[in-house]
Amino acid sequence: MAGTDRHDGPVEIDGSEGEGGGQILRSALSLSLITGRPFHMKNVRANRQPPGLRPQHLACVRGAEAISGGQSEGAAVGASELRFEPGPVHPGDYLLEVGTAGSTPLLFQCLFYPLALAGGGSLTLRGGTHLPHSPSYHYVVGVWLPVVKAYGMNASLRLVHAGFYPQGAGEFIAEVEPVRDPPSRVELPARGTLRDIAVGSFVGGLPFGIAERQSKEAVAALRERGLYSHAENRPLPVTHSVGTVTFILAQFEHTIAGFTALGKRGRPAEDVGREAAEEVARFMESGGALDEHLGDQILLPAALLAAGKLGPSSPGTTRYTTARVTEHLTTHAWLIEHFLPVRVTVEPGGAVEVAPAPPPVTSS
Repeated sequence: MAGTDRHDGPVEIDGSEGEGGGQILRSALSLSLITGRPFHMKNVRANRQPPGLRPQHLACVRGAEAISGGQSEGAAVGASELRFEPGPVHPGDYLLEVGTAGSTPLLFQCLFYPLALAGGGSLTLRGGTHLPHSPSYHYVVGVWLPVVKAYGMNASLRLVHAGFYPQGAGEFIAEVEPVRDPPSRVELPARGTLRDIAVGSFVGGLPFGIAERQSKEAVAALRERGLYSHAENRPLPVTHSVGTVTFILAQFEHTIAGFTALGKRGRPAEDVGREAAEEVARFMESGGALDEHLGDQILLPAALLAAGKLGPSSPGTTRYTTARVTEHLTTHAWLIEHFLPVRVTVEPGGAVEVAPAPPPVTSS
């Protein structure tokens, strides 16, 4: 992908580009807060049904407004066009409601970087914590956060209540720390030797035996593939939300990867455990150092490093391989290049490089 020299002024974004989902909006909000650049987005979530802003995306807009005093135009459920004008991000304590089926981890990832760069603060987020099409709370803690730490950023997270689809009613608290000592580069070309596989099986508001059945099946399915693991079954605190989740954390010599499967009414517990195990097996068959979700999510901190937003760093380059090149990843790269002077190169085989953009050629 070619770098861009449009590093000042408002950003025009077509929300139908690539995967055309909510990630474009969330990352645009985060980058707008970081760079101070307003944006205008048309065709918001054009490739989703229904298209336009949904309540959980509106919650991200309201969260961005809350931490910066920013202003938006067109922020309403169903809207297909949005303008956002950021203000300076203020460190502080914020309480934000995402709604019943809205994802608190996605809201957290949206606001984490601007808040960390502004000096830190506290986020109390209420809504869903373990939902389809979203990183689970356990994925954020076990996989995403350790990688973010490699870039000099950190937060401590505490789950107050788990929130499952459709009721939500979950809550977690994040204490975001200021940025410290960014690396000069991040290199993750290979995952290295497998060191550990931990199966976590959780239930909220349901019989504990379900957790035991999930983990037993996950361990057995992994063993069938020659992968040995250990399991822990735990209840999760809930209010009126109920649900189950299996989360498998695989630790390698150089990297980590996480795999989540969610229960739902009428689905056998064994199917949940086996689904998570099968995701591990598919990852092991790939050559990528990072799972496909982390391969996408690492782009933003990598771009902040390359753009010098985390502090002086040379060469400020991140290189890694991902298990699969997804449309999420390529669309995210496209968006980031609109806001920051970086160049994201994505090879079909899964090799990714995020580097400072070369200076523009000027004519004499």
